[in-house]
Amino acid sequence: MLEHMLNLFEAYGLWGLLALAFAESSFFPIPPDLLLIPLCLSNPVNAIIYALLCTLASVAGGYLGYMLGKLIGHPLLYRFASPQAVAKVETMFTRYGAWAMFLAGLTPIPYKVFTISAGIFTMSIPPFLIASLLGRGLRFFTEAILIMAIGQQAVSFISNNFEWLTILMAVLIIAGYVLYTRRKSLVQVLNKCTTAVLSLLRKSA
Repeated sequence: MLEHMLNLFEAYGLWGLLALAFAESSFFPIPPDLLLIPLCLSNPVNAIIYALLCTLASVAGGYLGYMLGKLIGHPLLYRFASPQAVAKVETMFTRYGAWAMFLAGLTPIPYKVFTISAGIFTMSIPPFLIASLLGRGLRFFTEAILIMAIGQQAVSFISNNFEWLTILMAVLIIAGYVLYTRRKSLVQVLNKCTTAVLSLLRKSA
């Protein structure tokens, strides 16, 4: 059944990709990567354009998932995930906010579960859209660039390594962000200390 549906989307080329990317973000089980990759292989020159359009369609579908989650609530979410999984998603949103959305967009975590959850937990829309754009974009652009760089060999590389590669990318990005924010805090502390020392020096002069 799912293979038949994928073939149906594939028959419409780019329009099929956009429809699949939109649907997968809110209710459909087939990931758009399965159509994006062969489309990029058939025309590597336009791979970046395909990745961009796929990203925009996916985020637009994610916004639909957000609105459905806001309107329907947990009954809709339980159609795609168990109560235990929903509890874990809620914990991730509580702890990490937009980072949870970013990880869901980038990694193999079911994206639609998080778009619906974002609506249920009334996540602020700007961070939702930004995190979704970054996560989905990084995922689809990586696939497109790999295909442009190594062609057909990218298919086996993506199928064998993409899961851990996206997780590694997410970890590196988060680690870089943490280091940056701590460095910024350290600079602020040093500036305050320097100001305090200079003030003391002036008073003692």
